[in-house]
Amino acid sequence: EKFKTLKAEGNDFVRMGKYEEAVKKYSECMQLNTEECTIYTNRALCYLKLYKYEEAKQDCDHVLQLEDSNIKAFYRRALAYKGLQVRTKTVAGI
Repeated sequence: EKFKTLKAEGNDFVRMGKYEEAVKKYSECMQLNTEECTIYTNRALCYLKLYKYEEAKQDCDHVLQLEDSNIKAFYRRALAYKGLQVRTKTVAGI
């Protein structure tokens, strides 16, 4: 029950564009249930919005270990890789 409440609060924060707060709620959910893939893909979305590409990639990798056909995880991991490539080129001055 607490898990559902935290997840709903996280989803509400996402709708409001408050991604830092949503990350905190989703992280609390993970302490209660590490097998719920939706929480990881939702947190990955928040990390993408916050330009935290490595963290987003890690969440997606975790989901894909549990569900190797999770489309959201594949898509968000691709966005994370793209963000990491852009950041690398920017840092390298390309």
